[in-house]
Amino acid sequence: MMNREETLLQKRLIELSQTAYFRDIVMFSDFLNLNELNILHTTPKHLFHSRYVVYGGYGLSERQMVAFLPDALYAFSDDPDIHYPIRILAISPQNRRFCEELTHRDYLGAVMNLGIERCKLGDIMVGGSKALLFVREELADYIIENLTRIRHTSVTVSVSNDLPRDYEPKYEEIKGTVASVRLDTVLSLAFPLSRSRITAYIEGAKVFVNGKLVTSNGYRLKEGDIISVRKMGRIVYDKVLSETKKGRYLTVVRKYI
Repeated sequence: MMNREETLLQKRLIELSQTAYFRDIVMFSDFLNLNELNILHTTPKHLFHSRYVVYGGYGLSERQMVAFLPDALYAFSDDPDIHYPIRILAISPQNRRFCEELTHRDYLGAVMNLGIERCKLGDIMVGGSKALLFVREELADYIIENLTRIRHTSVTVSVSNDLPRDYEPKYEEIKGTVASVRLDTVLSLAFPLSRSRITAYIEGAKVFVNGKLVTSNGYRLKEGDIISVRKMGRIVYDKVLSETKKGRYLTVVRKYI
């Protein structure tokens, strides 16, 4: 059963789909987190009046917007070009010699302290002394003008060039053998946790595959599946490289850093 906030979100998404259909325009949601994306993907399709696609600024984004599309967009192409209202902001220290080591939480907290809701912000990608922030485009100028300090570090913010859709964040490639291509065994390969801890994460509704909540340990993965574990990170199940003589599978996954 969904709680009140989840029910309201589902109602809002249905309303966006209706507007797209009856007004013949593209309608966008705010950025949705994993739980909210799961509500989208598990809502019966007949409740939506129009087709939808999701995107968060790059192909493997975790927080994503939904675009509800009018039928007219498909008149000339099955893959219409959609301009999402997303801007990518580059945040960097004014003086690298005196900057602190800032975390994802530091960047997020500083932006939200400007009075911006989390739903207006997409992924934050931290690398070295810099970060990329995905944000609704109408807030970009406000953040550029007002975000001048994170903790004790003075920063500058500028618009970054759009990332290509096939952009992929840095990752670590992990190889190992598993008894089967089940969700729990692949997660055990990627994360240094006991089997019982992995099971607790899955059954505790903290694991999502391609944006959908999965609570079954035995869920069988397909090549290219994106697995997100709340507060632990994301991996992609790549493929089985070979089968050993003992019937185990040499498997490779990509774990994003």
